[in-house]
Amino acid sequence: MFTQSCFDFLAALQLNNDRDWFKANQHQYETVVRTPALQFIEQMQPHILALSPRLTAVAKKVGGSLMRPQRDTRFSHDKAPYKSNVGIQFRHFQGKDVHAPGLYVHLANDGCFIAAGIWHPESPVLNNIRQCIDDNPNGYQKALAALNNAGFYMDGDSLQRPPKGYDKQHPLIDELKRKDFIAVKEISQSTVTQADFAEYCAQQFQHCQKLMGYLCFALELDY
Repeated sequence: MFTQSCFDFLAALQLNNDRDWFKANQHQYETVVRTPALQFIEQMQPHILALSPRLTAVAKKVGGSLMRPQRDTRFSHDKAPYKSNVGIQFRHFQGKDVHAPGLYVHLANDGCFIAAGIWHPESPVLNNIRQCIDDNPNGYQKALAALNNAGFYMDGDSLQRPPKGYDKQHPLIDELKRKDFIAVKEISQSTVTQADFAEYCAQQFQHCQKLMGYLCFALELDY
């Protein structure tokens, strides 16, 4: 479904990132970016529901799993109106936005990856995850081991100092410092353009099940 034309369009958009250019090339965006992305989401839907019926895979132009191409520039120095990447999120149905636990696919010319976890959770949510790691370290370590064995690595922002209430000598202090709990695996453009890309993603997301289950347990969400 995804072809080199998708990446070519994203490269052209990065060089011509303005509303007039995008409007003039809207048809190409629909043909080589949005339509393949929606088809991919449709193919992923049974795989996502097999991982957990609490996750959503919604093939809609607006308000579904495909993230909108427009950037939120209100609080950014970069006023470019469009993203030069494709973002697809299969999030937990009880989450209202991108900050919910979920699975993610990112396509861009400067790097493609798949990911699982929770990004930029609010302070109460973050505190619950840290408390769970402190109380139940074995489950978290098993999740990390499964991810590492499958070529994933934990990424995201971290505190410079230990969070309040945790000793700097804590055996999992580096994990407790995390502000994001995201497992990432980098993939190539050639992988993205293969006919079995959906099956590949489903297989890789299996390795993230322990992490997703652990995060949902920490947040008292069904999984």
